[in-house]
Amino acid sequence: MVDITHKSSTLRIATAQATVKVSKQETINAINDDLVPKGNVFAMSKAAGLLAVKKTPELLPDCHPMPIEFTGIEYALNGLEITIVFTVKTIYKTGVEVEAMHGASIVALNMYDMLKPIDKGIEIQQIKLLEKRGGKSDFKKDLEPAIKAAVVVCSDTIAAGKKEDKAGKAIIAKLEAVGVTITDYQVIPDEKDLIQEKTNTYQSSGLDLIIFTGGTGLSPRDVTPESLQPLLQRSVPGIEEAIRSYGQSRTPYAMLSRSTAGMIGNTLVLALPGSTKGATESMDAIFPAALHIFKVAQGARHD
Repeated sequence: MVDITHKSSTLRIATAQATVKVSKQETINAINDDLVPKGNVFAMSKAAGLLAVKKTPELLPDCHPMPIEFTGIEYALNGLEITIVFTVKTIYKTGVEVEAMHGASIVALNMYDMLKPIDKGIEIQQIKLLEKRGGKSDFKKDLEPAIKAAVVVCSDTIAAGKKEDKAGKAIIAKLEAVGVTITDYQVIPDEKDLIQEKTNTYQSSGLDLIIFTGGTGLSPRDVTPESLQPLLQRSVPGIEEAIRSYGQSRTPYAMLSRSTAGMIGNTLVLALPGSTKGATESMDAIFPAALHIFKVAQGARHD
């Protein structure tokens, strides 16, 4: 299976469609009059679909087991065609489009099975996905190609050339993946004056985003939050909460991180953990959704 442990659970919705075409009007009449020998076609086919959607990962090997929190099945008659619209919802890490298509196909197949004694010319047609929502694809509209960022690594060891930076480079890779332009990348020691100087310089130059990595722990030299907090005009505690909540579900030590988020004017300033794992997980937790902050800062309404 594809590894989805780095993803966050969001509301996922998928709607699929299948079409059953009968060969004569008498078949439609039998369905409407509840005269099909095997029983009520709509009710029994709905039950088959409900069972099918929950069995999807047992039949398709790459599908992840997941909670199915809503299933809706609707029918529409148009001449000799019965259109099945199958909707699935969950709050999980991956989408439910395969589950919706599987459910629609089983509803159609059950109809075929029930109707074949009275109609030998039935066809199943057009099993397809109509719509899917949820996950990071929903937030692509928030990706502004004009967003510019700087990444600063705060580490005495790396600044002295005794260790290679990986966390900062991981942050850069994540930002570039969501369309953010990196204008500068620096490695500095854990010094309050340097951290504040970099922040003021980048903010005054008009950068949209400044990310520091390192110095958010509890060792005597970890001073990044203390350096930034006097400069921040507005805190964004939701970003801090999201980072720690995401990390805590993966390691019990995430609660010890003092990740910080806030605004100076329209510039978002973040202080993330200095470990590669901590920095990567923090970026996974908040991007690309955090980029919506720039639209809000410019007066845009929330969707």
